[in-house]
Amino acid sequence: MSAPLDTTPPRPLTFRRYRDGDDKPGRWQDQIFDADHSHKCPTYIQSTPPCQGSCPAGEDIRGYLNIVRGVEKPPAGVPWQEYAWRRLTEANPLPSVMGRVCPAPCESGCNRNQVEDFVGINSVEHFLGDWANEHGLAYPKPAQPSGKKVAVIGGGPAGLSAAYQLARKGHAVTIFDERAELGGMMRYGIPGFRTPRAVLDTEIQRILDLGVATRMSCRIGSDVTLAQIQADFDAVFLGLGAQSGRPLPVEGSDAPNCVTATAFLKAFNDGRMLHVGKRVVVVGGGDTSIDVATVARRLGHIDQIHESDRPENAISGSTGFAAHDAATLSRRQGAEVTLTSIFDIEKMQASKQEVEHALGEGIAIRGGMAPVAVLRDASGRATALRIMRCEARFVGGRLEVKTIPGTEEDIAADLIVSAIGQAVDFAGLEVLNNGKGAITADKNYQVQGQAGMFVGGDVLRPHLLTTAIGHGAIAADGIDRHLRGEPQDKRPKIDVHGFDLTRKMIEKGLKITPVEAPLRGTDASTGAIHNYDNRSDRYVISHKELFLGHFSYTPRLRRKVVTLSATEALSNFEERLLPLLEAQAQAEAKRCMSCGQCFECDNCVVYCPQTAVFKVSKSKATTGRYVDTDYNKCIGCHICKDVCPTGYIQMGLGE
Repeated sequence: MSAPLDTTPPRPLTFRRYRDGDDKPGRWQDQIFDADHSHKCPTYIQSTPPCQGSCPAGEDIRGYLNIVRGVEKPPAGVPWQEYAWRRLTEANPLPSVMGRVCPAPCESGCNRNQVEDFVGINSVEHFLGDWANEHGLAYPKPAQPSGKKVAVIGGGPAGLSAAYQLARKGHAVTIFDERAELGGMMRYGIPGFRTPRAVLDTEIQRILDLGVATRMSCRIGSDVTLAQIQADFDAVFLGLGAQSGRPLPVEGSDAPNCVTATAFLKAFNDGRMLHVGKRVVVVGGGDTSIDVATVARRLGHIDQIHESDRPENAISGSTGFAAHDAATLSRRQGAEVTLTSIFDIEKMQASKQEVEHALGEGIAIRGGMAPVAVLRDASGRATALRIMRCEARFVGGRLEVKTIPGTEEDIAADLIVSAIGQAVDFAGLEVLNNGKGAITADKNYQVQGQAGMFVGGDVLRPHLLTTAIGHGAIAADGIDRHLRGEPQDKRPKIDVHGFDLTRKMIEKGLKITPVEAPLRGTDASTGAIHNYDNRSDRYVISHKELFLGHFSYTPRLRRKVVTLSATEALSNFEERLLPLLEAQAQAEAKRCMSCGQCFECDNCVVYCPQTAVFKVSKSKATTGRYVDTDYNKCIGCHICKDVCPTGYIQMGLGE
């Protein structure tokens, strides 16, 4: 017999996301918002501001600007200038130099551009660096040496940055450099009127005072082998740099008076070159080409020149200018300098400020022109550069240059300088060359297949000086983990220095309870306010999350720039960029919108209709721990989020 049928009606489900016949999902907002309240509550989200996300050195820009403006207070007895400088130099040990020459990608990314103009981050950095130099600030030495030895090959920005970070961690560091002095491209590739040598020397000496040793005029591969270095040291950092220039890829570029920008600038910075030809043509378009052009304009030319004293001889190092006495040199005249670029002037890679200076000094800039040949006389010397109008653009990440036939013209030249890029000199280190003129490394900058050997700077990818500083710091972290026998962890998505709430609480003497994870909540923790989450390692806050209406129009305070005419530029090697005054630096820092972190404006407290948002008591408050929420009063109206200027308050699901 079969079992009797069950005629009991089916039990209705207690919960169904959709009902029979539904073919489209409803608006999720309808489930969240309900008239005067919602199921969302304020959350306090610390984010990375775009300035820091754009800084290749990973500086805590928001942090030191908040110190300068007075939002974050220094510990008792520490001047705010020193406290801000120490926050800045956690990432970058060369702020006085970088404040002068860095093209400041942080300013391009600044959210303040949505209001009127970016914050003058570079100018505040310049001020802090100079203040520290004037007051003789030093870095604290590590309390305990590690007993480990690290060789740093190359004393440029990458090598100095790595040496600085490693020395702070207690490791014994020795820098090897083939030059007579440290600094790399900062010394031998940038003219002194942009990086005053006294400033550079002071910041380098501060690093050496940590106990960093040096072996100068020592080339790896000839004076000492890489194998010897690896045998004598526990780890190696390669900051070789890219100090070999690229010649023009055109016929006739092997003429003796057709030289590279790196060779030209080195001869000038060494003091070997005191004048140039009457007509100088520079090919490039980046900041290096502007440096060459402005140096040539300042050096000028002399009418009576001995054959042995031609500029190319000084550049090659074969002669100096001893044949000419001071009276002869004093009669030199301004050189006619022309700079050509395959890009139009407004699209050149050089900073707009440097381009404006060059034009003001009488340098002719020819944009949209490609070199096609170097014309030579019977002796083989270059007499002119043939150029042709062109259209240059990037297609799929590759540069395409299309020349326009029939537009050729010749620019007469006594000296032609190629500033179209740099290359690494692998002589004696050929085993490291990956075949593309660089060294292959992982995301921790450890050389592929070489445990304990790390790399950074232009030998990875020619870029900015501040990029090399960032490489050195990241590599130093990897070296430190290697020396401790720890695995090379995955670097965070946003690899920059950020605000540390724990440090502020320790400075104030507050008790700290570790926050295990954001999802477990911070309601019972004294380590943070309720619903606090630090997302600085993975989230850059957009201007769309800010209440921009809070910020009134405030013009940017600009550093004074000494502008020279064509005549005034001749023989003028004085610094052109002057620092802000103290009050100006503070006023400029106040323009910072503190994106992603509370700057204690009180808007949320004032506008909360339920008085749910309240100030943390003074005894427990510090930067980043200024306001909290009483969730028994909060109705989730999200007004606090709407009026938060910095985007620090966001709405999240809660009870």
